[in-house]
Amino acid sequence: MTTTAAIDFVARARALAPTLAARAAEAEALRRLPDQTVAELREAGFFRMLQPSRWGGHEVEPGVFFEVQQLIAAACPSTAWVMGVVSVHSWQLALFPLAAQEEVWGKDSSALISSSYAPTGKVTRESGGYRISGRWSFSSGCDHCGWVFLGGFVPPEPGENRPPDMRTFLLPRSDYKIEDTWHVAGLKATGSKDILVDSVFVPEHRTHRLIDGFKRSSPGNEVNPAPLYRLPFGQIFVRSVSTSAIGAAQGALDAYCAAAAQRVAAGDGSKVAEDPTTQVVAARAAATIDEVRLVLQRNFSEMMAAVRGNQDLPLERRVRYRFDSSNAVERCVAAVDALFTASGGRAIFLGHPLLRYFLDVHAARAHYANNPDKPARNSGGVQLGLKNVDYVL
Repeated sequence: MTTTAAIDFVARARALAPTLAARAAEAEALRRLPDQTVAELREAGFFRMLQPSRWGGHEVEPGVFFEVQQLIAAACPSTAWVMGVVSVHSWQLALFPLAAQEEVWGKDSSALISSSYAPTGKVTRESGGYRISGRWSFSSGCDHCGWVFLGGFVPPEPGENRPPDMRTFLLPRSDYKIEDTWHVAGLKATGSKDILVDSVFVPEHRTHRLIDGFKRSSPGNEVNPAPLYRLPFGQIFVRSVSTSAIGAAQGALDAYCAAAAQRVAAGDGSKVAEDPTTQVVAARAAATIDEVRLVLQRNFSEMMAAVRGNQDLPLERRVRYRFDSSNAVERCVAAVDALFTASGGRAIFLGHPLLRYFLDVHAARAHYANNPDKPARNSGGVQLGLKNVDYVL
């Protein structure tokens, strides 16, 4: 990935942002991204940023990819959320056996994949693969995707004394139904609907083991040798669902400053921008956004330097990276809450520019991966000499 190409993706995101912001209300009314938005994301090449070059992808540096996600989130958090998670699925498909990659991208290299990783379905072993059934929720962007990743536990063979094997199962659109359950308060336009599967066979090559992603030894590494694909699965995935919160905080700050600059206090006619509290809230929000951005970029710089040098990624650092990802969301929520509170009663009205960011950042915090409590305990425990208890790292 050249510097010129990297800068170009950022420039494309900046250029598209005003259009996405203007379309945000329409997207929320649809409860999914408009077809035009998806077409524009495709045209900009955003869905291919993490896709292998052998399949027409760009193999972009993670720091660039997540910068693009932040820029889009500042305009429309829902659009950034879908762009982020769907793009990361192209990165994960690169870890699957070559046969699965050929099955998806051999027919259409622009194919998109949605997901629902929570292992809520039933999995049984069959000759050559597995049979799965059940309901999976929160499949963001599924209306625009021809494939889906679903999480599930593979039971051990009879007589084996080991825990179930956590895997991702890849299914084509013909093997599942979408049920429209997405009636929500935040991230309304993500279209994160339910996926229903009724006794479908999934061949072995269309599965990916979580432990392989943790060990950085997936089947796809043999055919996609770029350093990008030697990063741990957990580090890429968790950032795809936390980084939109950083952009949402920036969007909230921009909206706050624009509104405050024009506001006059109803009580005494003073300029709100001259109020010390207004100024302090803006300064603190800007500082928080800078800090979480810098930590994200530092972490991926460290990881990329390690994989380029064929060095190990110390578990202590991976545990910390995982906590940093979830902690960024918590801090962004606090920053947006302060901006919202300082905006006064007008901020609660539908159509106020701050309200969308307030609702969306709280919806992002509700994602399981964005709860910082377990990652914090794990990080602190490892520092205190205890064993790691998290393998989504």
